[in-house]
Amino acid sequence: MQFKREKYLKQLIERMHNGEIKVITGIRRCGKSYLLFNLFTEYLRSTGVDDEHIIALPLDDDINEKYREPQELSAFLRSKVKNASATYYILLDEIQFAISKEELRNPDKPVRLYSVLNGLLHLPNVDIYVTGSNSKMLSKDIMTEFRGRGDAVEIHPLSFKEFFEAFGGDRSTAFEEYTVYGGLPLVWAKKSDESKFNYLKNLFREVYYKDIQERYNIEFPDILDELVDVLCSAIGSLTNVSKLTNTLRSVKNSKVSNDTIADYLNFLTEAFLFHQAKRYDIKGKKYFEYPSKFYCEDIGLRNIHLNLRQQEETHIMENIIYNDLRIKGYSVDVGVVKIVENGEDGKPHQKSCEIDFIATKGIKKYYIQSALTVSDREKAAQETRPLLAVNDFFRKIIVSKTPMKPWYDENGVLHIGLYDFLLNDDIFE
Repeated sequence: MQFKREKYLKQLIERMHNGEIKVITGIRRCGKSYLLFNLFTEYLRSTGVDDEHIIALPLDDDINEKYREPQELSAFLRSKVKNASATYYILLDEIQFAISKEELRNPDKPVRLYSVLNGLLHLPNVDIYVTGSNSKMLSKDIMTEFRGRGDAVEIHPLSFKEFFEAFGGDRSTAFEEYTVYGGLPLVWAKKSDESKFNYLKNLFREVYYKDIQERYNIEFPDILDELVDVLCSAIGSLTNVSKLTNTLRSVKNSKVSNDTIADYLNFLTEAFLFHQAKRYDIKGKKYFEYPSKFYCEDIGLRNIHLNLRQQEETHIMENIIYNDLRIKGYSVDVGVVKIVENGEDGKPHQKSCEIDFIATKGIKKYYIQSALTVSDREKAAQETRPLLAVNDFFRKIIVSKTPMKPWYDENGVLHIGLYDFLLNDDIFE
């Protein structure tokens, strides 16, 4: 299958010649290299740029190991910029390989690579694009490290829409495939279920775990593995560091500390394997410190890590909706709203209810419930009640796995079928 990744290519084209370093981030193997070295390079050639003016260097390739030394890299790149009247496009892949472990671990130690890239910006005829697979040293610090001259583009595994455009056929059949093996592009080059399974299994062991262990000198690799198990099993469930620590102590009979689990949790999110959705008090307009929810960046990695156990359709659908909202550019929180109901004693009682997602982009905000089905009145009331307790004018939405076209109920809540939600970028409008 060929995947166009048009959304991300458009973002790169829009940022050309803006005087900033374009930083492409995302989980390893999600297609950053393909976007930069294939799709973007093809675009440059189509506009008349010749190969001599495209300087492409994959730093994760051992043949380029010497260029992981920042001064060697600087000298090499500057030697390629020969014609002062021509524009050169510098494309660097996986730049974390040019950052030492000491630089990564010590926040007070200057990162030499950043100085090299900032220095290259002084050349008037270069346009710089880099990729990286660690959020801590890229997206979180980008504006500081690149002195306000960095521009981030975060890439994700394939959305269902991207996958379906290549897969074609029946939507439900395509979705069943997607819910098992996820959206990492190379998995779909595999011909059999066994080869897909083995590819994803090996990615965890040989790429993601090794990256984390080598960079952070993981003291308890078995605890890291168990932590991933717990997070994968509990997608969409509330948790916090103390709860995770207690769970792992009971499983491994270990005296692992809260600080260790907090560190490991940070490492997993910095590697883009998981994302944290914080709880937000809608009426109090503040975030809760804990607990939070964690979602897997790729549902296929989650499934294979659990050896295809725990295939709860409700939780998998919720994770896919969360990922799709982030792919569409929304920031996503978990909503908390207080409602008053009469208890068994006949007296009013206040309780907290959750709204699965608050999706925000600029001035737009949507309250969204994920429900596999709302086929009966009781289930519909359960999903609608928290939405109706929010007293504002932003749109309230229930996404369910139904073939029905979008419709509004008597309370003004918009009901959207899952496939319409995933395949139509403008469905909220």
